[in-house]
Amino acid sequence: MPRFIRYNEDMHLTDTHCHIHEALDKFVLNTETRKKYEKAGSPQPDDIIKAALKADVDRMICVGTTVEDSAYAVDFVASRDHVWASIGIHPHEAKEYVDDPEALQRFAGLASQSKVVAIGECGLDYFYGHSSKEDQERILRFQLELALKHDLPVIFHVRDAFDDFWPIFDDYEGVRGVIHSFSAGTRELAEILKRGLYVGLNGIMTFAKSSEQLNSGKAVPSDRLLLETDAPFLTPDPYRGSICEPKHVRITAEFLATQRGETLDQIAAYTTANAERVFKLR
Repeated sequence: MPRFIRYNEDMHLTDTHCHIHEALDKFVLNTETRKKYEKAGSPQPDDIIKAALKADVDRMICVGTTVEDSAYAVDFVASRDHVWASIGIHPHEAKEYVDDPEALQRFAGLASQSKVVAIGECGLDYFYGHSSKEDQERILRFQLELALKHDLPVIFHVRDAFDDFWPIFDDYEGVRGVIHSFSAGTRELAEILKRGLYVGLNGIMTFAKSSEQLNSGKAVPSDRLLLETDAPFLTPDPYRGSICEPKHVRITAEFLATQRGETLDQIAAYTTANAERVFKLR
């Protein structure tokens, strides 16, 4: 694989949550993410990485959502610079694995693979209810135990479920990580910060209508803030309607910098330092 060159060595931005491995030609899983890439003309992931580097986004974490998808992420990052993998079973997919010990064993084996820096995305999602609450909890607990075993941070997906999430989280002393795609209010932010977790902000902030949500984004301490895209989803303004890519981290960073009364250089420096610290990116 080619070794990519950054364009501005003075600026470093990190996308701590994307799914660009699903743009691979050989990706054969029938996922909504893959369909979105196909609808956008099947952009190639190596071109996506090049575009990110031009925007000074030089670190990207490719996040798995199923056992098979996580294996793709691990394979994708192994031969490429600037990318790392997180392995996860999304709460939507919990029902597919909760009674499949062989698949869970395969998943657990991925945790020790090269360039795996986190477990997730995992958590609870009560908005859609694709899997029962019971199945979601069992799969979440399985991944929390795996994270502790391998001393890995966790990328959490929590939607309309914080009241049930916190008692589960609190059962596992020593778990660390980030609440991905934070879009809640000050009450939830206080609970997140009380537990020493990081807060992942993405393009949602650029088109959020809720003043409480915007105020929460401004209130995240600089030592707890991470940037992400969730690419190919959640494209920030003013590019709504086009596919999201890691390069769009810069747009979100510029928006947040203005909201928080900071410069782009400042927010780039501390969010990248945070990403390096929590995910041990090297």
